[in-house]
Amino acid sequence: MTPPSSPSSPSSSSSHSSAHLDPQIFADYLVKTRWFAGKGRSFTVSGIRRLGDVPGTGEVEPRVVNHLVELTYDDAPGGEAATELYQVPLTLYAEPVERLDHAFIGWWEEPGRGWVHAYDALHDRDAMAAWLRTFVDAVPVEGGEWTDPATGLVFHRTPGHDLDPHATAALFSGEQSNSTVLFGDHAAMKLFRKLTPGANPDIAVHEALTRAGSDHVAALYGWVEWSDPEGQHGAGDPEGEHAADDPGGPEAPVLQLAMLQQFLRTGTDGWDLALASVRDLFAEADLHAEEVGGDFAGEAARLGESLREVHGVLATQFGRSQRDAGSLAEAMTQRLSDALAVVPPLEAYAETLRAAYDRLAGLGTIEVQRVHGDLHLGQTLRTSGGWKIVDFEGEPARPLAERQLPDSPWRDVAGMLRSFDYAPQVVGRSLAEEDPEGAAQRAYRAEEWSERNKEHFLQAYAGGPLTPEQRVLLDAYIADKAVYETVYETRNRPSWVTIPLTAIARIGAS
Repeated sequence: MTPPSSPSSPSSSSSHSSAHLDPQIFADYLVKTRWFAGKGRSFTVSGIRRLGDVPGTGEVEPRVVNHLVELTYDDAPGGEAATELYQVPLTLYAEPVERLDHAFIGWWEEPGRGWVHAYDALHDRDAMAAWLRTFVDAVPVEGGEWTDPATGLVFHRTPGHDLDPHATAALFSGEQSNSTVLFGDHAAMKLFRKLTPGANPDIAVHEALTRAGSDHVAALYGWVEWSDPEGQHGAGDPEGEHAADDPGGPEAPVLQLAMLQQFLRTGTDGWDLALASVRDLFAEADLHAEEVGGDFAGEAARLGESLREVHGVLATQFGRSQRDAGSLAEAMTQRLSDALAVVPPLEAYAETLRAAYDRLAGLGTIEVQRVHGDLHLGQTLRTSGGWKIVDFEGEPARPLAERQLPDSPWRDVAGMLRSFDYAPQVVGRSLAEEDPEGAAQRAYRAEEWSERNKEHFLQAYAGGPLTPEQRVLLDAYIADKAVYETVYETRNRPSWVTIPLTAIARIGAS
């Protein structure tokens, strides 16, 4: 993507001007955040685009101003520059605000307004209330949309729900790659930090599942997107220099900035529940997994049923198509080749893995559809109404165009099975120093817990024994996922690489 604006470029409107902003202030702040994906990489802030004031905040404090910040990295393969675009809404005050000290970004002189103190707006309940008020007051009807003429921000709202404009905003502390603000105990707004032009899968999938009445997701209430109000040019052409090049051409793709959805206030993280179940098992030395009070098998089965229903709705809403299994196997084989350079122990299993991919290629064509794309226990919530599946963005590291492509539902199944493998290993490793003598017993019990829950999940999802084709698909996707895990663990937690390597060894033995 071309720069959203040179930091020194002029603008046609003072409310949109970024010429007075110091790029280093943004660079210094980004590296401190949890959601910045470029930690450890060398980058420069190559562009800042001020979108303007969030509706209803320009004339009173706090002033809330949204920014697109482009970063350029110099460590991309082949020496080519790589860019990323981040969304950074700021709340501006004339005087310091002590309660926001932890979110302070910098201070500077705003043209025509004097000196201001700038804070990350997501931490400011008064700033975030403006977003909610706009959803409630500006969108004329549920199921409609409203475009702010000053900024080009478009607020969409889905039908069938009520919003409380006076709900107190609070930043959710558990977010990683994005930022989520809770509005009371009924609604939550996820603001996407790293942006790519085009339809965000998280919004597209939630809209389809909400429209279909699915019980297994948080209902979508609305979303915010942006396209330049001054011409048919995107963020890389802030002054509209190329808007007249093709006046009849297609509009620039939108940037989807945030989504508003139901807050699952009774939800408990599926990963946390699984870890608690493992701890219960490890604490009962004389009992098997099915005899422990915290047995997870029933929940695993219900989760399998929920995923099957979600896949069914997605197939109905988005349709199914055919994909060449050979090209899929080729991509998996290439990922293996790349991984071998990073994880030398993989070489012992390379022939077995390639054989699994060859069996996949032998299927000819396979049925594909819209899927979750990055499913694991941490992407699930157990609520009083059953299991809910969250975060349909897909793997954040993959390009948006790839995440939008249909895939086999067995990718999601494989991701969940790998998560069932990881849960007991994580608990076991946390007890290694405390009780080293019990390591062998914990390893045995970890295997028991994992196999029991994988079996219940898989049987519930498939509705019975797997067909030979399903087994080939599942083995290939598990192998592909485990290969990815070996690279991740080698780079981040080298002592953990035995977890995916053990799974890979099982594929060879089956």
